[in-house]
This record gives sequence, C-alpha cells and structure tokens, in this order.
Amino acid sequence: MKTVREVMTRQPAVVTLLDNVYEVAVKMRDHNTGFMPVVDSEAGGRLIGVITDRDLVLRGYAQKHPGSTAVEAVMSSKVISIEESATVDEAAERMGSAQIRRLPVTRGNQLIGVVSLGDLAVKDIFADEAGEALSDISQRQLH
Repeated sequence: MKTVREVMTRQPAVVTLLDNVYEVAVKMRDHNTGFMPVVDSEAGGRLIGVITDRDLVLRGYAQKHPGSTAVEAVMSSKVISIEESATVDEAAERMGSAQIRRLPVTRGNQLIGVVSLGDLAVKDIFADEAGEALSDISQRQLH
C-alpha cells in the first residue's frame, strides 16, 4: 500500500502570520493554487492554519477587509492534516469525511507537504479512492 509521502507535493508554497491577505492572493496566483498552509516561521515550519481562495473571498473581501488584513483574520486554524506515513486510503477517507480536497502532510507538527485529490487520482490505482472521496465531498455539499 502506498503512503501519503509517496504521492504528496513536497515543499509546498506557504504563508506566515507576517503575510497579509493581498500577499496570500499573490502567492496563490504565482503558484497556481487555491490553498496555502500557514506556518509559524519562528517554530521551524509548524503548521498552524490553512487559507483557501474561498476563505479569502468569504472571510476577507466579502466582509470588506482590505488587502492589508492579517492572515490570521481569514485563515482556518482548525487544521485537518495527516502524517506522512498514512496510507493513501486513509488520506482519501479523511478528505471525504472532512469534505476537503487538500490535506497538509506533517511529520510531527511540521509541514512537509500537501496531498490533494488530484495527487490521488493521478495514480491509476488510486482513482477509486479519489473518486469515492470526491463523491463524499460533493454529496455532503449538496445537502
């Protein structure tokens, strides 16, 4: 059974509490992603939150926060992550049950990567797991 470590994106782009929402949006554009882990730069990359493009819109701009608003105002601090040694089945199950499409990968509490539904689906043998996770996410969002 493959582990998350084998399919994850290593060294993902990140933001810190020193960044503002404008800088997050620019990093998302530059890295072609809608997901940014938030790390504590003083604690060696400890994962402390995540920001999605949806967070920027709903918690940032829709609430009329300016681009200089601190990351902390829009980030999700309740982070669902997975250890690098977990199986891809466990990752797909966690994504489905939490209704998320991306999962930070940790070693201890340090961010080391990100695994997405796309990472699972790219590997033919994981297409079923990714499909099931996406189905779980989609069905729950419809209700």
